[in-house]
Formats: sequence, structure tokens, C-alpha cells
Amino acid sequence: MVKKRVPDWLNSSVWSSPQPPPSPPSKEPVKSTASPIVEPPLPPEPPRTSSSHATGAAKGGIRDPLSSNYGSNSSICHSDEENRSSSANSTVSAGGVQSAHPAAEEISRQVQLLQELSRKVINMGELRRLASQGIPGAAGIRATVWKLLLGYLPPDRSLWPSELAKKRSQYKHFREELLMNPSEITRRLEKSSTENNELDGSPGFLTRSEVTHGEHPLSLGKNSIWNQFFQDSEIVQQIDRDVKRTHPDIHFFSGDSTFAISNQEALRNILIVFAKLNPGIKYVQGMNEILAPLFYVFKNDPDEENSASAEADTFFCFVELLSGFRDNFVQQLDNSVVGIRSTLTRLSQLLKEHDEELWRHLEITTKVNPQFYAFRWITLLLTQEFNFTDSLFIWDALLSDPDGPQETLLRICCAMLIIVRKRLLAGDFTSNLKLLQHYPSTNISHLLYVADKLRIPLAG
Repeated sequence: MVKKRVPDWLNSSVWSSPQPPPSPPSKEPVKSTASPIVEPPLPPEPPRTSSSHATGAAKGGIRDPLSSNYGSNSSICHSDEENRSSSANSTVSAGGVQSAHPAAEEISRQVQLLQELSRKVINMGELRRLASQGIPGAAGIRATVWKLLLGYLPPDRSLWPSELAKKRSQYKHFREELLMNPSEITRRLEKSSTENNELDGSPGFLTRSEVTHGEHPLSLGKNSIWNQFFQDSEIVQQIDRDVKRTHPDIHFFSGDSTFAISNQEALRNILIVFAKLNPGIKYVQGMNEILAPLFYVFKNDPDEENSASAEADTFFCFVELLSGFRDNFVQQLDNSVVGIRSTLTRLSQLLKEHDEELWRHLEITTKVNPQFYAFRWITLLLTQEFNFTDSLFIWDALLSDPDGPQETLLRICCAMLIIVRKRLLAGDFTSNLKLLQHYPSTNISHLLYVADKLRIPLAG
């Protein structure tokens, strides 16, 4: 068997991080320190931790319901990319070299995006090209672009007011119908019946024959609103627990402030409505992590009307985003051709195609299979592997790719392996698993560049 040659661009030291030098012995354990929690200002960029240690500490505080816990947070590894840590202002040119004027490039891209968004009919191809390079957070650009990329807004700007009014009204109806307590439904039915009886001149109370099974709290009927309410209560309790755990390091989502509580309530409403409208999936732990970036971006839109309607807008965009990944959340499909195991197999095949040496070392020599580390990467769309700001830039690339977010996600996951290939090739099962389950800080523009390289299949 002829071994596939690793492409020249991949052999460059730029793409790999060397094994970090051993730390000098210390009498006291090093404690990670995070920057103070601050209410996110506008432009909407969340508070960032001062080091990758702090990022790791934040990850440790977030429950990971979707994978087993191998190793502890104290073993977080670091790469040489940490010295070029990603930020909203860092960019990498097509040659992989960091630009000397990132701020100027970002301003230029912001101007181009605003110009494209001002057209009567938006060129979606050009919008995708610009968005894939990273969307500036100012002026509500990301909120509008994401709505376009997810199909919530049509390219024709003249249709926006009517489309938004229709969708927001529809969500209001969903809330009124699906979030109402059965006792309130019963009260309204009784009130309606009383009013009708008064018009007919009959007594203002219900006879025994008029009290249906669906209106009684002890009813076991399939169509009983009370029976359904009690069945849904377990899901609602799980949603409540997960929403309270969402990004505990960011005041936008966490804390006792009226603002944070209001945002938690919006997340809760969206997840409950989704679960009731999709009985085949309902709610699966981790959906709150996928929902959070969407709501954060839309709620921080400087347009007051859009910000006020962020809950409705987020719901429909969440449904659209999840439509491309919903099979990963259906346990009955795990072993099917569309389930999560099939997706993990595709990641393995992609790595084998582009770096067979690394694939062989991971899966044959050290037995580190994708399900040990990539399950969380894929199901949570990388929201737990990077800090919140970097996750938004990764999502810019995911949503803007014409191939769809699933294919882009697999290329980014493969690129994450390739970037740390030298350390993986030098590691054993334990060290490699710790490295991949606590992925080191890296330059996001650099990561996306490598992922983009993987579009081109290798010859021979």
C-alpha cells in the first residue's frame, strides 16, 4: 500500500504546535484567574478571560452532559498559538501570515458589509464571501447577516417588514398557546362558558356533563391538557436547570440582575416552545448552548425594535440552524447513516484523506477514536471548545459556507487535529485525550484558514 504524501503546506511549522516545555517545579499549585464578570456593553462583545487558563476554568464550570469526563481541568495543554491568541482584531492573510493592520481590515470589511446590506436585493454570494472572513460586531451587522444566512430574512429588503411582522406574530401565537398553564386555560373556558350562558339566560355555572376529561387535573386522557402538562413538566425542569447553567461567566446569561433573569426566561421560552412543537426530538441537553450565541447576537442588536423581538427572531433561526443537525440529537438515529456515529465516521475519513499518518497514530496506535473527543465538538457546534467571542467568529464561517454548516464543521474539527499534529504524534492515549478534550488556545483566523485548505481533496 502506497502511503499518501502529506501536502507541503501541512508540513510547515506554522500549522503545528510543538510540545510545550516542562513547567518549573512549584511548591504551590498554579491557580487560574479569570477577569471580572462585566455586563457586556455595546458593541456586543462578551467579557473575555485574560488567559487560556481562565478560559479552561470557565469550561470546567459548564456541565458537559454529552461526553464522559476523562482527565481534569488542571491538565489543560497550551500551544505556541497561545502567543498569537485570537481576538476580534486578529486576521490572517491568504498566506497564513498575521496582518500588520487588522483594525484597518476590519473597518474595511465592515464598510463592505454595510454597503452590501444597503442594496435593494442583497447578493447572497458576496455576503457569504464577506461574512466568511469574520463579521464585525458593531452596528448590529452580525445580527442582520446571520438572519440572512439562516434564511430568516429574504434577500429582497422590501420584504423584510412584512416577513418580520408575520414571523413575530406567529411566535407570539406559539407562546400564548404552548406556554399557558392548564389552570389558566380552564379558567378561560369557564369564563367563556359563563358568558355564553348569561347570553342564553341560563345559570352561570358548568353542569357536570359540561366538565370534559381534558379540563380535569386527574385526567389520563391522551388529549387531556392536564395530562400533557404533567408529561411536559420533566422536560421543563431539565430546561430550567440547563438555562441556569448557560455561560455562568457572562452576566448577560447569569446572575440575579433583572436583565440576566429576563434573558434566561427568553431562552427557557424558546426551548419549551421548540420541544412542544417537535415531539419527535423534544429537548436534548446541550441545545441551550447552541441557542445562546443566537440570542446574544440578536438581543444586542442596537436597533430597539429588533432587540425587543430577539426572542421571536432567535426561535426561528434556532429552528433553521438545528434543522441541519437535528439527526445528531435523535438517539434512535445514532447508528443510522444520518446519525451522530455516521458523522463521526466522516470526520475520521476526512482526517485519513488529508493526514493519514496522524489518523493512523490516533485511531490505530493510540486508540483515540473520534467519539472520545469529537462528540461534544459536533453536537454543540464548538461552543464549549473556545471562548464565547471566538465561537461567534467560528459561527460566521459555519453559517456563511454555501456547502452548509455540517460540512464546514467537520473541516474545522479536522483542522483542529492537524494544527496540533506534532503534539498528537508524540503523545499516547492519555495525553492525546486530555489535549483534545481541553483544546488549547489558538488563533481562530489561522484555524479557519487550515479548514478552508481542506476543501481541496488530495490527488492520488
